[in-house]
Amino acid sequence: MKVGFVSLGCSKNLVDTEKTIGIFKANNFEIVNNPEEAEVIVINTCGFIESAKEEAINTILEMAEYKKKKCKYLIAMGCLVERYKEELEKAIPEVDLWIKYSEYNSLWERIVNLIEGNKNIDKYNNFDAVEERVISTGNNFAYLKIADGCSNRCTYCAIPYIRGPQISRKMEDIIKEANKLAKDGYKEIILIAQDTTKYGIDIYGKPRLAELLQELCKIDGIHWIRFLYAYPETIDDELIKVVKENEKICKYFDIPIQHISDTVLKRMNRQSDGKSIRRLIQKLRKEIPEVVIRTTVMVGFPGETKEDFEELYDFLKEAKFDKLGCFSYSKEDGTPAARIKEQIHPMTKKSRYNKIMALQQQISKENLERQIDREVDVLVEDKSFDGKTYIGRTYMDVPEIDGIVYLKSNNNLQSGDFTKAKIIDVSSYDLIAEEC
Repeated sequence: MKVGFVSLGCSKNLVDTEKTIGIFKANNFEIVNNPEEAEVIVINTCGFIESAKEEAINTILEMAEYKKKKCKYLIAMGCLVERYKEELEKAIPEVDLWIKYSEYNSLWERIVNLIEGNKNIDKYNNFDAVEERVISTGNNFAYLKIADGCSNRCTYCAIPYIRGPQISRKMEDIIKEANKLAKDGYKEIILIAQDTTKYGIDIYGKPRLAELLQELCKIDGIHWIRFLYAYPETIDDELIKVVKENEKICKYFDIPIQHISDTVLKRMNRQSDGKSIRRLIQKLRKEIPEVVIRTTVMVGFPGETKEDFEELYDFLKEAKFDKLGCFSYSKEDGTPAARIKEQIHPMTKKSRYNKIMALQQQISKENLERQIDREVDVLVEDKSFDGKTYIGRTYMDVPEIDGIVYLKSNNNLQSGDFTKAKIIDVSSYDLIAEEC
């Protein structure tokens, strides 16, 4: 049978989708990209915030239309299903099978029972042990999940209710998978978890991200290694030293600070305060002069005053982060923040969001302009539509999140090539370079 997939949400969800594709492929299903050809459609949903829930429901309804054509079975899995399975079953009867995140170890058994009627195939019942995932991000980079779940219990976040506490993978299993990725030709490995800096605490009793990074640097074939996301309270001197001293590790920290006001941070149940965040940013820039720092902030958290927002705005204006994402607070079922009475009006949240993004656009361009005349390594990924320039990335850019490089070259470059280039111009978020 032919099966098509839709993966929504974060890169951690994408890895789960890639593992599911691998299971289908290993059991002789044909993978197709066009839903019109698919006899089975699998949707991996996100349930993180309200907009993600809406996208997931709309996607399920959109895919349900294909049941009027060739599609025989519609399957929905993932985070939204984990939280709202009973309600979804009643609301969308077109879906033939709902699989919660907590049911993944019986995922294949359930799918086989649906399609083939109780035929016992238990080859891949241990979802965590699936190795033959099908990488869907192209030939140059792959995500490598080192932990799942989260134990931080931020008051606004539903992830601990969906995916449970943090569960780290054994280091030897991660290294084994990284070796396979390198053997398969992937040049860049991106370590992902809800909080990579707390990797290993649950199984080793202490953070072991720095040690893991050192082991991964020993693998031949991997050119770049980066990790997402680094919570500020767990970035210690050992981790900074490892990033600084290893050429393979991108000098890039993605640090979701969320806010700078101590009052707001305390209400969020964050483990950092404004002073420690400021101190960390200064330290990173002193220790690693070429470091790129990305952050995420939230506006409109319940009880955020005008003064709290102005403190955040002024801090961002001063800190001049290289990359920044901003989110308006989303009231999520079952979270402590949803019960706070001082909810912020949607128009106020939107206004604060717009102010932050307008500021960051200006800061981003100023930061990029300082890169002009600098020589950097560029990973070639594609060609432009007109074929006149190549498209690539530097260590300063995470794929599908940050900017790109428009590269001018007279050579016949291939996807996956690394080349030295000089930056000659910039746009608001992208670089323009020519090969050296």
